[in-house]
Amino acid sequence: MTGSRILVTLTLLAAMASVAACGRKAALDTPYAAAVQARKDAEKAKQPLPPEPEKPVEDKKFILDPLL
Repeated sequence: MTGSRILVTLTLLAAMASVAACGRKAALDTPYAAAVQARKDAEKAKQPLPPEPEKPVEDKKFILDPLL
């Protein structure tokens, strides 16, 4: 009985480790960069173009920024 529990536990741990390892290993895209890339991809594939993304506004400094 304990042998089967150990086997089930090890199997579940291996499954969780393999799922946790999935993902993209790169910097995250900003919404603007993702919209620009989607527009380029649609243009290459000759599909309808999504709306032109708006440039992000300049980030304003905040007094608590150095703490973050």
